[in-house]
Formats: sequence, C-alpha cells, structure tokens
Amino acid sequence: MKDWIIYSIGFLAQVLFSARLIIQWVTSERSRKVITPSTFWLLSLIASFLLFIYGYLRYDFAIMLGQSLTYFIYIRNLQLQGQWQKFPKLVQWLFFTVPVFIVIFYYNNNKIDIDLLFKNEDIPLWLMLLGIFSQIIFTMRFVYQWIHAERTKESTLPMGFWVLSLIGSSLILTYAIIRRDPVLLLSHLMGMTIYARNAYLIRKTND
Repeated sequence: MKDWIIYSIGFLAQVLFSARLIIQWVTSERSRKVITPSTFWLLSLIASFLLFIYGYLRYDFAIMLGQSLTYFIYIRNLQLQGQWQKFPKLVQWLFFTVPVFIVIFYYNNNKIDIDLLFKNEDIPLWLMLLGIFSQIIFTMRFVYQWIHAERTKESTLPMGFWVLSLIGSSLILTYAIIRRDPVLLLSHLMGMTIYARNAYLIRKTND
C-alpha cells in the first residue's frame, strides 16, 4: 500500500484524537472544571480503530498494542454514560467484532505478518521495547480511569489519568522522534499541552 494512504489513515486517527481533546478541553474551560463529554469517548473509539490499522500497515507492534488495550475501555465508558445503548444493534456488533476479526485473521492467516511486526529492520529490539513500554504507560491511564469509573459508577477523568498521560506522552514523543513518525510526533506535542492544562484545572478545583 502506498505510503500516503497509510499516513492519511494515521493522520485521520490523530485528527479525531486531537478533536476529542479539544472538545473536552473547551468544555472543561467553560465549566472551570474537568468535564468528560460522551463525544470524547465516541471519537476515541473511532480513532483507536483507525490507529490500530495504521499500526499494522506500519508494522508497528507498539502502536497496535496500545490501541488494543484501550479499545474496549472506550466502549465501557460509553456504556457508563448511557450512550452505547443508543447505538443500533448492528453498529454495536460491528464495533465489538471487527477488531477481534482483524486480529484473528492477520495473526492466523499469514505467518509473514508476525515476522514483519516483530522483525522489522526499521525498529531494532531496544526501540520496540521502548515503544511497548511507552504505550503500556500511556494505556495505563485508561486502565486507571476505568477502575476509577467502575468504583464511582461515573465516567470521569481524574488527576491520575492526566499524570499518566503526561508521562506516557513524553515517552511516546521520544519514541516518535527516534522512529521518525510524524503522526505520533505531531499528536503528542499538542496533547501534552492539554494534559498539563487539565491537571492544572483539577488541582485548582481541589484547592
């Protein structure tokens, strides 16, 4: 597949990820406290699916891993906000099954796909490990948020979410610079500003 198509998929995913942050940020600024609109989770779900495809086309296991770990957390938050139930049953079914089908198909249909993911000459082992570690830290923010949401039965973004976002984003930014990945580079440069602003709003609200 041509590079411009692959990068277009990646940039579209990051545009959606950026849009969710901007919407969340603007909503929070107006309320002077951190707000999590349902649009945040919907855009997250769509963008995550696209970035998973981008990661596969780039033979980048770290990106695929990060999206696989958070995809269903986005769905769970939509459920907690009562929005998931409003989707047509067909749409719910497609969101649940398509990512699973892609994983099963690619990992069992062609062994060379595994070799390309884990033996990519453009990503030496140490860099792959850095990317995986970065994605795990970045993903843990949603695991933390999910646990917090299940305990409170409310879909919110607590302080720990933004702290982990800043740490994980810094690591991914380092990975993106070394990997020369413009999609990750641009998205995390902008994202870090919003993460820091939300952390400030929460701290100011709690003071």
